[in-house]
Amino acid sequence: MADEFEVVCEIEPPTRPDLRHVRHQIGVLAPVADAFLIPDNHIGRATVSSVAVAHEVAAMGGRSIACLNSRDRNLLGLHRDLLTAAAYGVHEFLFVHGDQPTAGTRTSELTVRTMIAEARAMGERDGFRPPRIGVAAGLRKVPAWKREADFVFAQMSFDTGALLRWREETALTQKVYAGVLVLASAAMARRLAATIPDIDIPAALVDRVAADPRAGVAEACERVAALRGTGAFDGVHLVPVSRYREVALTLEG
Repeated sequence: MADEFEVVCEIEPPTRPDLRHVRHQIGVLAPVADAFLIPDNHIGRATVSSVAVAHEVAAMGGRSIACLNSRDRNLLGLHRDLLTAAAYGVHEFLFVHGDQPTAGTRTSELTVRTMIAEARAMGERDGFRPPRIGVAAGLRKVPAWKREADFVFAQMSFDTGALLRWREETALTQKVYAGVLVLASAAMARRLAATIPDIDIPAALVDRVAADPRAGVAEACERVAALRGTGAFDGVHLVPVSRYREVALTLEG
């Protein structure tokens, strides 16, 4: 268990060729974030490369974790992205399966497991630095190959008790980050419930957010503090969505 509790804030990558919104998120969240996670074509939409945005984070003095999904890549594409990352000085990654795309199909050539093996092998070549690789895990048994990752992001959950039970049962030895999501609206809650069957959103929270959108920010920040207090996790993977300004103000306070 790390001595310091880390807050890894996820930022929204742009869907247009304009990095101003990314820079604004980084600047606003920098006082409360220990690192930034940059999604990769999240929710099946094309965005600016996570590696390019990770380089932008570094240029602004921050630490970045670039997400790469297996959905959109063949082997050559993965090697290209790892080569680009090495050239940009990006050495931390989160490898994921990827959400269902809104258009087109998966390449189906790579899995997260094969991506890890390829990245480890590439990191041993001359001129490359061994990468730090993380994986995502549901609140269930963690397979042996995921236990070889450098860090683990637990799935988003609104149940601190369930996270603690999972943490105790899995007995992972690497760094583990609990997933915390800001619920921005009741409509967002309904979309999540429809698309992510494993997530259980309390009805009382949905009602509070419907009455006052700020309630989602307050609840998420309280959960960050509660998880910090348990001493069971090395940090949180915090997804502030569009409420990043309010999240930064609340965590600073």
